[in-house]
Amino acid sequence: MSTPRSIVEYLSQLRAALRDADPALIQDALYDAEEHLRAELAEQPERDEATMLEQVAGSYGAPDEVAEIYRDQEIKIQRAIRPPPAPQPRSLAGRFFGVAVDTRTYGALFYMLLALATGIFYFTWTVAGLALSAGLSVLIIGLPFIVLFFGSVRVLSLVEGRVVEAMLGVRMPRRPVYPTHGMTLMQRIGSMFTDVHTWTTLCYMWLMLPLGVAYFTLAVILLSLAAGLIGFPVAYLFRNEWLSGLYVNNQVVVDWGFGEHVPGWGDAIALCVVGIVLLFATLHLARGLGRLHGHLAKHMLVPRAAD
Repeated sequence: MSTPRSIVEYLSQLRAALRDADPALIQDALYDAEEHLRAELAEQPERDEATMLEQVAGSYGAPDEVAEIYRDQEIKIQRAIRPPPAPQPRSLAGRFFGVAVDTRTYGALFYMLLALATGIFYFTWTVAGLALSAGLSVLIIGLPFIVLFFGSVRVLSLVEGRVVEAMLGVRMPRRPVYPTHGMTLMQRIGSMFTDVHTWTTLCYMWLMLPLGVAYFTLAVILLSLAAGLIGFPVAYLFRNEWLSGLYVNNQVVVDWGFGEHVPGWGDAIALCVVGIVLLFATLHLARGLGRLHGHLAKHMLVPRAAD
């Protein structure tokens, strides 16, 4: 690999060295490298980029060396966010009930409950921001407001990425996209409108409202129903109080589709078993939705340019 003569060439070689790596890793590596190199150049502005790169190559590293360091670090990061899975039981029952020992299950379940609040906030922020941007565009303060709004959306995407990584175990960027160098203010503003990442991020923020409502509703209804069924034997102990509305001829009569009968402990235990099965099915559903949402977040929040 030839020695880079400019920062742009250095970043291009670093991107090529990481071409098959995770897009989130590429974004972090490019941001760190460009920030470091431009800081070095700013400290001694009399040096040209080629001279600076020759001096920095020994301390920061050549593009292929830096890429190898980031690959090694990525292995540690992946181990941290995706701990080695526990041995899977061979039996169907073992696999079904084994979801309870998967830590990602509870992270995904908590994300489903949290998604309603974050979805409302993201949706409100983007809709209000776009409406105000359009309304203020005819005024002198409209341009700075639009820039601040787009900047805030990118900050929110990083925050959401940290939440997704922590709860769903999907690698997300820890650094933003480095500001485009060598462009005027108007060119940077224009790039915000033409950058696909800007609009995919906004679409993600809009989608979080219906997704958040769906996630929260599913989690609350299924967990409440499962808890109610599991607690049926306890409720049966107090049947005279809570089943008073079902009395027929001074007896409680129910019909599960097999004819009317007086419920007994067999009914209570059967409903408890159904509740336990429903609880573990809910955990499987939460884990599956967590994986799907993690892939959706990565696709929409990580810039295509980082691929």
